[in-house]
Amino acid sequence: MTIAVAAAVESGAVASPAEIRASLLRDGPILSTLVRLSLPNLIALCSATIVSIAETAYVGALGVASLGGIALVFPIFMLMQMLSAGALGGTISGAISRASGGGNSVRAEALALCSLAIGLALGLVLSVAVLVLGPSIYRGLGGSGAVLAEAITYSNVAALGILAIWVSNTLASIARGSGSMAAPASIQLAAGVLQVVVGGALGLGLGPLPRLGMAGVAIGQLVAFCASAITLFIYLRSSRAHLKLRLDPELLTAERFREIARVGAVAMLSPLLAISTILILTALVARFGPEALAGYGIGVRLEFLLIPIAFSVGVACVPMVGTAIGAGNIVRARQIAWTAGGLAASVVGILGLLAVAMPGLWVDLFTDDPAVREAAADYLRVAGFAFGFFGLGLCLYFASQGAGRVGGAIAAQALRLAIVMVGGWILVESAAPLWMLFALSAVAMVAMGLGTALFIKLARW
Repeated sequence: MTIAVAAAVESGAVASPAEIRASLLRDGPILSTLVRLSLPNLIALCSATIVSIAETAYVGALGVASLGGIALVFPIFMLMQMLSAGALGGTISGAISRASGGGNSVRAEALALCSLAIGLALGLVLSVAVLVLGPSIYRGLGGSGAVLAEAITYSNVAALGILAIWVSNTLASIARGSGSMAAPASIQLAAGVLQVVVGGALGLGLGPLPRLGMAGVAIGQLVAFCASAITLFIYLRSSRAHLKLRLDPELLTAERFREIARVGAVAMLSPLLAISTILILTALVARFGPEALAGYGIGVRLEFLLIPIAFSVGVACVPMVGTAIGAGNIVRARQIAWTAGGLAASVVGILGLLAVAMPGLWVDLFTDDPAVREAAADYLRVAGFAFGFFGLGLCLYFASQGAGRVGGAIAAQALRLAIVMVGGWILVESAAPLWMLFALSAVAMVAMGLGTALFIKLARW
């Protein structure tokens, strides 16, 4: 029983669910509260795993060209998720939780509405950007012929759903900032199932439906995120929301926009740096042919699928850290960050070692092509050792968002990119084999994880 709830009991008052939730965030036991908040997110984010496995499986059924095409497109659309759910999303949750921790509900409501306005604007701009620039990007990454055609087909349809991705993730982050994890988790889980059903049915032409190939797979994403955005909006406007979304224009103040933008603009550098790293590696791997590119795409997708585990713990620690900062309890905020980082690193690291020992458990789900399987397995055998460090760095990045201090985490991401750029240039000049590129990726992940931990330790919160 926490201090605030105990006081309410002693005075004869009945603590409300909101008071109990706020008390847990402010002074509840760290590990058990962290796990409790993480589980709904993990369950929902498992939908991302289901979607990615299913999507890669039926794209694999469409052929090697389709697998190569999805490998080119995947980093761009993963960037949309990381920017909206991770960078801006973590910033939103952190700002709202700090306002709530300080007892300022009006400020929290203003931050929520300003966040939605920012999400709408960025979603619209980036949707147009991908439609216009997508083909040039995929061509610059080494795509050509059938592989490039498949990438463009998928991208042109999926780009129409980027606005819905931003709105959905922004609304989910508003809910999480108030300590509500179950509702957005349930909605996003249902959306993931919808994406699998619609994308698979239209992509492969199941039953009476037409076989639309890559366009059908992309339609699944479009439908799912539109449904998620609409449902989350209805939830946040209802009385069930912990922080109701007020559509009052007077809440849209320059001060609150600046509060979100000040941290969010810097935080967005993290996924941009991460995706830049993946894009450089993708371009380097493409030099070894379509089979190597397809295999790398399968392997790196598992890397991205481990992100939801670190993400679920990280997102859970954002309101805990933010509430502690808002209440002036810096010691507790740091304890939460290190506990969350250790938990994420342990779980992701164990799964990485499993991929090292038995890569076939993942690779065999997607292809029978020997060359593709070999490239994917080689990547996992090398990079899997570094996955735990990747999870550590990602989780501590979210903790820094809760504190409103993201500079150190960004510096660590920049270090990772620098290692890949310099190391990649050296390997290309020396005509190094493919496995050395994979080793370079692993070294960069280790540097990012340890660098983030060092910068967080030295940062003033």
